[in-house]
Amino acid sequence: MKEISVEELKQRLDNGEKINLIDCREPHEYEEANLGGKLVPLGKIQTMQIEDIEDLKDEEVIIHCRSGKRSMMACLILEQMGFTNTNNVTGGILAWQEKFGVQQ
Repeated sequence: MKEISVEELKQRLDNGEKINLIDCREPHEYEEANLGGKLVPLGKIQTMQIEDIEDLKDEEVIIHCRSGKRSMMACLILEQMGFTNTNNVTGGILAWQEKFGVQQ
């Protein structure tokens, strides 16, 4: 697992890069504020319900949550399932909001 800062993530999004961004928070959190990533709650990852992202095993996957803790767990679990390039967004959406404001 690698780590990526919210500044690096924003730069890559602003540059129009195709990014596999996964939000591992709960649906109600996603509705409050999100960065446009695919919603795959940590609980689904823990129970191996990852059909939606199975085809990303050999691609870079950037995972965020609220603060960086759940996304770190998600990265570790996905690595055990064979994902080769996971990135945890340090600080999560809280760090994003502190730096760049609220995203809807």
